[in-house]
Amino acid sequence: MTRSRHVSGQHVRVSVMSALVALVLTLGGPASAVAAEGGGGGLIDLNLSLLVQVVNFLILLVVLYRFAYKPLLTTLEGRTATIKQQLAEAQAAREQAQRQAAEFEARLREAQAEAQAVRERALREAAELRERLAAAARQEAARLLEAARAEIAQDVRRAKSELRAEVGTLAVEIAERLIQKSLRGEDHQRLVQEALARMDRK
Repeated sequence: MTRSRHVSGQHVRVSVMSALVALVLTLGGPASAVAAEGGGGGLIDLNLSLLVQVVNFLILLVVLYRFAYKPLLTTLEGRTATIKQQLAEAQAAREQAQRQAAEFEARLREAQAEAQAVRERALREAAELRERLAAAARQEAARLLEAARAEIAQDVRRAKSELRAEVGTLAVEIAERLIQKSLRGEDHQRLVQEALARMDRK
């Protein structure tokens, strides 16, 4: 920005100097012509004319500096300051946009990581629940199987006990019948077969 301001100032100075040179040449032309026409006192007239031209030139410089160069320089400085401010604001806006984009990307990465963590936790909990349910099902199946086995064993013991009781009762009945009457071999054989047939029916 300083270099641009310096270049603008130089351009204005060159323009002012060009205008002043043109003005001096314009003013100096008639004066030189008058001095050349004067003849004998040409050197003194030339010096006086040169002094007038120098004074006019200085006055013109002051006027131009006060009413042209200084306001123009002030305007250029104002425009330079405005452009500099706009560039600073644009840079600030760009930096803010970059910060917001970085924050958004960071939040997005954080949300993705959190979602991944939630998914992994849900999968882990589902696997643990499945394992607990499978273990509970195995335990229940083992309990039911053990209960069935115990019930079957109890039924078998009861059936054996009842069978022994019936066999004992039948044996007593047969013994009573054998004792009560004398039996021939055919009767004895018949009673045994009836007892066996009764056991088969039961």
